[in-house]
Amino acid sequence: MTAELLEPPTDVSAQWGQSLAKGGLATALLHIERATTGRGSWETAHEWITACVSQPVNSFAEAGVFYGAPAVAHVLHLAVIHGPRAYHQPCMGLNSAVEDIVQQRLAAAHHRIDAGQRPEFHEFDLLGGLTGLGAHLRVQGRQELLREVLSYLVRLTVPVHGRSGWWTHLAPSGEPDERYPGGHGNFGIAHGVPGPLALLSLAYLDGTRVPGQLEAIERITDWLDAWQQNGAARAWWPEALTAAEADQGRTRQSKPLRPSWCYGTPGIATALHHAARATGDTDRARAAELAFLDAIEDPDQAHSLTDGTVCHGTAGVRLAARRFAERTDHATALRILAAASNLPDPSTDATGHGLLEGPTGIALARCSLAADSSGTGWDALLLLV
Repeated sequence: MTAELLEPPTDVSAQWGQSLAKGGLATALLHIERATTGRGSWETAHEWITACVSQPVNSFAEAGVFYGAPAVAHVLHLAVIHGPRAYHQPCMGLNSAVEDIVQQRLAAAHHRIDAGQRPEFHEFDLLGGLTGLGAHLRVQGRQELLREVLSYLVRLTVPVHGRSGWWTHLAPSGEPDERYPGGHGNFGIAHGVPGPLALLSLAYLDGTRVPGQLEAIERITDWLDAWQQNGAARAWWPEALTAAEADQGRTRQSKPLRPSWCYGTPGIATALHHAARATGDTDRARAAELAFLDAIEDPDQAHSLTDGTVCHGTAGVRLAARRFAERTDHATALRILAAASNLPDPSTDATGHGLLEGPTGIALARCSLAADSSGTGWDALLLLV
């Protein structure tokens, strides 16, 4: 039996149990997915859910969708929708905690914008910020609160002191760094502006709209267009941009790096494809499809994927490719799926734990790729759908 399917431990800390990114909550989600698709039992899922919430749920102000109350609320919501109604009451209680967290974070973000200061990317990003919380609200169908998040993201795109509003004063590590004296602009869907772009676009497609939403989408796509690189690959983007590079109008990165979901063309092309569909831009949609294809068909890029994880390995790329193929024409879909299936299998699957960098995330992706039905749709949290 594989590690992710073992019985839950008897002594679970809140830090481990309530982490979707690195802990047991991801395994609970895996068992919910397996039960939903007929590959497992709800009894096993219940054992894992019970273990993960055995400690008081952490609802501190900086909690995000991958840890704490929002993460637990997200997993319980999927259990309520697809399985027994036993989780309805605790889910309702958590929703109130999540609303408080979102409102606190929105108030802090608007205060920061009003003061003319630059953001930390954990204010707005997908993994720890308001974009991730917005992705959760979108899945829950909480449109009123989601609109407040979207309105904040619209403000985020307004330039500040001559640079894009999402330009952070920190390094890609999230900390001050002398190598980034003027901060940086981040191109990853996990930590950078493609995450907000994807959420703004998907919400627009859903019919959840706020004033300035299309203009915000356009500001982000204009920036991505300006920094698109063209070479042996049709299109690629740097992982991050320093202030000096921005001032000089060119990046020091000489070629595309690994084609991962978190940082790389597949994630960026996914966000651009959502934007193209939201704005009805067929040329941009086709360009995003070609960029995605080129990234995973390029042997140099493909062989730079050194693990099988969701975040920066083949599991995430293959899942992104499946979702990309599901919304493209038949011929393009076949090419995308073929290229994804031909990606080399890395010698090491995972070096961490949880959904993003662990074997549980790999198992989740494989379960979704093998399923005939959509399952729980858990990958909406990655803004793939």
